[in-house]
Amino acid sequence: MEFREVIARRYSCKAFDGRPVDEEALFAILEAGRLAPTAKNLQEQRIYVVRSDEGLAKIDAVTPCRYGASTVLVVAFDANSVFVYPGEERDSGIEDASIVATHLMLAAADAGVDSCWINYFDPAAVAREFGLPEGEEVLMLLDLGYAAEGAKPLKSHFQRKPLSETVSYL
Repeated sequence: MEFREVIARRYSCKAFDGRPVDEEALFAILEAGRLAPTAKNLQEQRIYVVRSDEGLAKIDAVTPCRYGASTVLVVAFDANSVFVYPGEERDSGIEDASIVATHLMLAAADAGVDSCWINYFDPAAVAREFGLPEGEEVLMLLDLGYAAEGAKPLKSHFQRKPLSETVSYL
């Protein structure tokens, strides 16, 4: 699939059929995250693959947004291993993990795996549920699986502002 087609076809799936994600596809998705750029190449991302019934029950305890996905990736970052910008008012943790998550999501689409970026949860609750190490911050959850019959993008998915409203040339 051409990259432009991957971008155009990908949507936030909110109804999965529960089938497990193919191992080869999962590896390709995780590899895309591994290859994502990070500030100073610190690679502070931490990806947790949740597939067991016990793990998925923990996801269900912290968010109503699993939508029947068979696999959920918990995308976190080691806050002790981030690049701190000049001025020391912000660091690269959230943006680096976001870049990694975007790579994961687009690689899923390329592999024929549907996904949904989840941000409706308490990050501290996820960290507690899974006993994540001190200093790791959870950015997002990424549902992975195969769309249930009849699943389709939300109507708002196709509503895009024109470039003239979002881009300025300086």
